[in-house]
Amino acid sequence: MPGLIRRNDIDEVRARVNIADVVGDYVTLKGAGVGSLKGLCPFHDERSPSFHVRPQVGRYHCFGCGEDGDVFTFLQRMDHMSFSEAVERMAAKIGLELHYEDGGQANADHGNRARILAANQAAADFFVAQLGAPEAEPGRRFLGERGFDPSAAQRFGVGFAPKSFSALGTHLKSLGFSETELVTAGLLSQGDRGAYDRFRGRLVWPIRDVTGQTLGFGARKLLDDDQGPKYLNTPETPVYHKSSVLYGLDLAKRDISRGKQVVVVEGYTDVMACHLAGVTTAVATCGTSFGVDHIKVVRRVLGDVANADTRGLGEVVFTFDPDDAGQKAASRAFSEEQRFAAQTFVAVAPDGLDPCDLRLARGDDAVRRLILSKKPMFEFMVRRVLDAHDLDTVEGRVAALRASAPVIGGIRDQALSIGYVRTLARWLGMDPDEVGRAVRAARAAGDDAGRSTSGTGASRDTREPDRARSGAPGRYGDSRPGDAGARDSRPGDSRPLDSDSGFASDPDAAERGMSISDLPGDLGTRLERDALMAILQHPESVDRSLAERAMRVPYANGSLAMVRDGIVSSLDHWAARDWLDRVIEATPPPFSSLVKELGVAPIPIKDTAELPAYSSSVASALIDRDLKRRKAEVLGRLQRVDGIAEPAKSRELQQELVQIERDRRILREE
Repeated sequence: MPGLIRRNDIDEVRARVNIADVVGDYVTLKGAGVGSLKGLCPFHDERSPSFHVRPQVGRYHCFGCGEDGDVFTFLQRMDHMSFSEAVERMAAKIGLELHYEDGGQANADHGNRARILAANQAAADFFVAQLGAPEAEPGRRFLGERGFDPSAAQRFGVGFAPKSFSALGTHLKSLGFSETELVTAGLLSQGDRGAYDRFRGRLVWPIRDVTGQTLGFGARKLLDDDQGPKYLNTPETPVYHKSSVLYGLDLAKRDISRGKQVVVVEGYTDVMACHLAGVTTAVATCGTSFGVDHIKVVRRVLGDVANADTRGLGEVVFTFDPDDAGQKAASRAFSEEQRFAAQTFVAVAPDGLDPCDLRLARGDDAVRRLILSKKPMFEFMVRRVLDAHDLDTVEGRVAALRASAPVIGGIRDQALSIGYVRTLARWLGMDPDEVGRAVRAARAAGDDAGRSTSGTGASRDTREPDRARSGAPGRYGDSRPGDAGARDSRPGDSRPLDSDSGFASDPDAAERGMSISDLPGDLGTRLERDALMAILQHPESVDRSLAERAMRVPYANGSLAMVRDGIVSSLDHWAARDWLDRVIEATPPPFSSLVKELGVAPIPIKDTAELPAYSSSVASALIDRDLKRRKAEVLGRLQRVDGIAEPAKSRELQQELVQIERDRRILREE
């Protein structure tokens, strides 16, 4: 077994990998200021982006849940791998050969997860190769009858599993995979007589994650003597979790992010048909209904943000079959609709055709028109309720109102709710006021039911930092008069931390770690914070001698003073590629968490060209503040000195004043 990976190799991988590229495979990132990107946090459910990435410092931080780390930490958390596996994956990505402390080299077959992924990829290659074999004629015929030629099969990686209990297992074992690994990967099933191929005589689709790695497979029955289900999927494995994977997401993610639209269909062939018809944002669930975990995945890729500027810009379009199963799927999707900030729609093809059959019967243009003819989810659900009642009778209309009022009552958007009240009144031929009263009563009943089941626990605040945190930098907002915890800056006051670090007002801060949100919003604290952010994130933009002077002045805020001390003790590593990590290590907990936040929080400038001037200005302002403090002290002492009785002392203080003013003038000139 190899030993630990050499530190130099780890640092080299970290420096050469762009963390934004890696995170961008999982989260849609947008600009958030100079050198900063943000998106919806992949580690907790939120409606506004609080997850920030700074490629230059190689770190990410979520201001909502506190998750923080570098590219290796991100992969460990997202893909449930070890640190060594994360380093080795990134090393393979950039083509760097790793070395271990014992002199060995990186083993390409590292880790259980990596072995499963490698086995899945080898199986995918095997299935694709088998699609051209004589035995696969039923599979090729199935594809051809549904309008898919060989190039389409190749584009989607469709393959064929031979009708054999051992063909796949024998092949993979010849490549060095053990039976235990293949059973763990879900490629073999375990029976009384041993392990055997799980997929036999079936057409096979690879199910990949957003990075293109094969996590599992979906297989369609072809042969009459196959007694298994119509579709058979990979079971739950260390890498395959059906509740959070979407077929086609690897192919659709970029167009979803660019076009702000995702189309959710019901089957693998529907995804193929949509993509081939030009609807390249289509995805499908894999053997399960569209659920909460799927919504989280889609929202991250879609960049589904809930705020006044972007509300409703994205689109989620569901296609449902008109049969009972399709209607149940529609109801399930509607029950989770409010988890989206984007607008939700339903598209139902004429004659009840799914996208694959629609393309086959009427061509690619019909599939595109299907998506264009989408109807809002609320309208679809209300009309579905109304269709179940006889609107030609008074009793039927009253029953329809009672059944549809809760649907409209569940709409969060007040303007949209009012609009649907008027529309429902028109459909029912009733007075809008009467419909409005029914909707308000249904909403009140729903609120009462929610309160009775919600318990007393307070939910975690996951709002965007600029609304949730008064002490965060730049656009995060400022403390207002009367804010609890806001204090005037006292230049030169470096009192014990308990009196000025935020711990006194928030005893839990010492246990959970300090945060930007714990800082007061007064001008003095903001200046100290901004100077530290510039030096932590962009040390190359500040003259080192100027930065050192700024780091040796007294700080009014005790927590920021601890960060300053960590910087001072790390000056030997100034502007090194692991500069921020060195400062984090040098700063004792609970203040190291504050360093992590300061190291990724957006700097309030619009253009990179402004960075040197901005960084120098905040450092200079901090020094000038200290010079003014010293000037005030000297003036006070001079007023207390009797110039006649103590002429020498008076001259000394006057000379000190002249020197302070000279230092301030030089600082301004520099």
